[in-house]
Amino acid sequence: MSDWYRDFANSGVGATITKNLGLPRPAVLRRYEPGEPLLPGPVVVGSAGEGRLRLQVTDLLVDAGVTVSAPATGEDDGERSGAVVLDATGLTGPADLAAAHAFLAPAVRRLRASGRVLVLADPPADATSPAQAAARQALEGLVRSVAKELRDGSTANLLLVPAGAEPALASPLRFFLSGRSAYVDGQVVTLSATELTTAEDVDRPLAGKIAVVTGAARGIGAAIARVLARDGAHVVAVDVPAAGQSLAEVANEVGGTALQLDITAADAGTRLVDHLRERHGGVDVVVHNAGITRDKLLVNMDAARWDAVMAVNLQAQLDLTAALLAADGVLRPGARVVSVSSQSGIAGNRGQTNYAASKAGIIGMVRAWAPEFAARGTTINAVAPGFIVTEMTASMPLGTREVGSRVNSLQQGGLPVDVAETIAWLAQPGSGGVNGQVVRVCGQSLLGA
Repeated sequence: MSDWYRDFANSGVGATITKNLGLPRPAVLRRYEPGEPLLPGPVVVGSAGEGRLRLQVTDLLVDAGVTVSAPATGEDDGERSGAVVLDATGLTGPADLAAAHAFLAPAVRRLRASGRVLVLADPPADATSPAQAAARQALEGLVRSVAKELRDGSTANLLLVPAGAEPALASPLRFFLSGRSAYVDGQVVTLSATELTTAEDVDRPLAGKIAVVTGAARGIGAAIARVLARDGAHVVAVDVPAAGQSLAEVANEVGGTALQLDITAADAGTRLVDHLRERHGGVDVVVHNAGITRDKLLVNMDAARWDAVMAVNLQAQLDLTAALLAADGVLRPGARVVSVSSQSGIAGNRGQTNYAASKAGIIGMVRAWAPEFAARGTTINAVAPGFIVTEMTASMPLGTREVGSRVNSLQQGGLPVDVAETIAWLAQPGSGGVNGQVVRVCGQSLLGA
């Protein structure tokens, strides 16, 4: 869907007008296209202190066909870079943060449009002293602030890599540097130690996998189905019988199969398990995307609106996941479950107490189930979209729509494909070190953390 203001601001006349008036100029974001290089330019890799990941990062980037450059020594030194990676795993105290500043300041100055800044660090919770914990936690404030300072579609994110999680670094490194993460900005993701036993096809990482997507008949769900299919999965598209025609169209488009199912029905879990066992022998990826809104101020909300939203958005995810866990062999080894939460579940939203409560509940569910999933060699994570441009948002009043799409660091609304790309990354076999995490796809919205 077209963003009229972004397109205008990037036109010849529009660029002049917006510059003269001091208006924001949203960039055309670099999004992933199969076959394109990981980055449009070299990566500058540096470290603050005795970082343990710099050499590994360099090797991974070289293997991905990316040129790794030395840090610039002057403002005009070297070509503009496509990304900046800082290994900050060597921090021992606040004084070491000066080295992070000394590296990042000139490197960020020479970043290309739609560039990437990625900081790697140890979790503050694993620190051996208050001073070390303070330095590690300081990086979160640093990265979130850098993300708000960047322009031209560039992003900054923080990846926490505890000791033992180094083998899981390749997949998140590629994601955060690639066009897949175009609308993921100012986020903090923590890796877990895990064993990754198979090499991954970076172009079709889901080849041979069976993926279920609920709410797949339209909007974000349809985009998820398309991206998972593009990455090689056979998609089982699920939606209510009333959406049967649209559901069939999506399933046919992606070469998958359609399953008409009311996920709130008492036998929904049994029907899904039976279908997956009989038709596909199990499932590798489950995306809980189905959701509804029934907005009203709390004092005006009746029980029917509250109950409907809780049933679809939260209880159904609990019930379907429990059914899959209980069905022997249906949830295959290395399976990935991804739940769609919302920025509203983190920051709250006026008139959406039911919706926000349900989406916050998803985050609690994911975090609580993460240890059990890890013990099974599987993962469960959540994505939390911000303002995503869909047919539903297109019907909003112009003022509401414009405010919603501009109050983020990228100064524009996201697209359904941005949510889909993040889910597809979490669904990859190489993402086994990402578990119990909540990734906001919101362009670093100014609401929430």
